[in-house]
Amino acid sequence: MILALESSCDETAVALFDPARGLAGEWVHSQIALHERHGGVVPDLATREHLRTFAPLLARAQALPEWAAVDAVAVTHGPGLAACLAIGTAAGKALALARRVPLVGVNHLRGHVWSPFIALHAAAPAEFEARLAGLLPHLGLIVSGGNTLLFAIDDARAVHVLSSTRDDAAGEALDKGAKLLGLGYPGGPLIEKLAAKGRADAYDFPRGIGPRSELDFSFSGLKTSLRYLIEKMSVAEVEARLPDLCASYQQAVIDALARKTRVVLEHPEARWRSLGLSGGVANNRPLRATFGELAKRYQIPFLAAEPKHTGDNAGMIAFAAWVDRAGCDGRGLALTIEPSLEL
Repeated sequence: MILALESSCDETAVALFDPARGLAGEWVHSQIALHERHGGVVPDLATREHLRTFAPLLARAQALPEWAAVDAVAVTHGPGLAACLAIGTAAGKALALARRVPLVGVNHLRGHVWSPFIALHAAAPAEFEARLAGLLPHLGLIVSGGNTLLFAIDDARAVHVLSSTRDDAAGEALDKGAKLLGLGYPGGPLIEKLAAKGRADAYDFPRGIGPRSELDFSFSGLKTSLRYLIEKMSVAEVEARLPDLCASYQQAVIDALARKTRVVLEHPEARWRSLGLSGGVANNRPLRATFGELAKRYQIPFLAAEPKHTGDNAGMIAFAAWVDRAGCDGRGLALTIEPSLEL
């Protein structure tokens, strides 16, 4: 039984995971309402909120009978906001010491890597190993406010980064675009809501950089293009065309993500057996639909993280601690935070 803690940014999360049955319980306290009025995450406020909410969440976990069976503690030790990571890591060390069980550090990004497989395990825990083997090598995309990463999981479960972003992450581009349009925080869901009422072909925004073979992502030019466009428009015109602006802007992000992913899928030496999508932006319905169609086109299964596991959550940390043991940090009580930890 693995007890997992997550506090890399503005969500406080706790989970209990039983490898034989799946997630026995998971709890998340979101700070969106707290940071919304500031237009983004305020690290000091996030840290104080973690201090306030970890105890109540742990109390809910302790109320379950599975608590008595906890024989390992897993905690996110990077990447993320330093003070926020420190709160979770300190809590993890205290719990591991009190219960006299091992402590492992989990890379938050590796939690996202494995999050699409949580539902596969939950459906048939006893068959998971065999089913996982049939889905490797796996091509996955993490899309969040801080990261845009194409990666591969090979037959030995080793994770390899294929490309990343040279500037803004996709989620960051959506949030910044929303801010330019006068929308609130977080911007991605607001853009998606308005985009549903607009035309995706109303405006022609750039789709990234370089030749078709270039795998790195770039979204700073997209944001700049939107800024230049609305500077030429009146306030009334922007308000009137808001759905079209959102739809076209969102589609540019989706097209850029799909274009780079297709390059990897079509590589002559590729033998992908599944396609995955994870991270906070993976909750975007048009993006999920686009990647579902991509997988269908290349005749491979599509695994998208469940909505509750797309954002920051402890369920994916617990699962990664079990399925990705070789990728965990086993320093125990000597574990340190790594705010700039890479995949």
